Amino acid sequence: MRLVLASASPRRRDLLAQIGVAPDDIVAADIDETPLKGEAPRSLALRLAMEKAAAAAASLGDERALILAADTVVACGRRILPKTEAEAEARACLALLSGRAHRVYSGVAVRGPGATLRTRCVMTRVTFKNLSAEEKDAYSASGEWRGKAGGYAIQGKAAAFVRALSGSYANVVGLPLYETANILRGAGYPIDAAIAGVSEGGPS
Repeated sequence: MRLVLASASPRRRDLLAQIGVAPDDIVAADIDETPLKGEAPRSLALRLAMEKAAAAAASLGDERALILAADTVVACGRRILPKTEAEAEARACLALLSGRAHRVYSGVAVRGPGATLRTRCVMTRVTFKNLSAEEKDAYSASGEWRGKAGGYAIQGKAAAFVRALSGSYANVVGLPLYETANILRGAGYPIDAAIAGVSEGGPS
């Protein structure tokens, strides 16, 4: 079964590799990610994942391919934080997240033959420590925030800011692996064989 990842994110490829999954193709789905008026963070994450899967399917024109798409949204309450491209945005996100709990939502969509669609939306609660002015300055200068939802990368230097986490860590990185594996299994992808291939190379 041909698996296509509808994302150019190296983080998602790395996460899939942890469970032995290597996409046969990668198609970066170009869609408008602007939230709709009044749209909740969970709904946004799921809608964008489904739209990415549909866009990749239209681009490929291969009805037999299995397409995996995902989108991650960071929110404080109902306020959706941007995928930061400017330092001023990153600083604003850090100021908002400092000393507070926020939620990270990832929508996952798997589109199969005949346009069948399987979806999940996963939420993780993350709490940041109170950030000093020096910490905010250092992180802003690092540039690690560029293109990241909520202006930070938990798998990088921002790990030092996380006081508590409830839920899936992989979800915050960009792809909840437990749920993704289950969706792929339900779609007929040989996920258990892929996982077994990983374990064979592990410690004995």
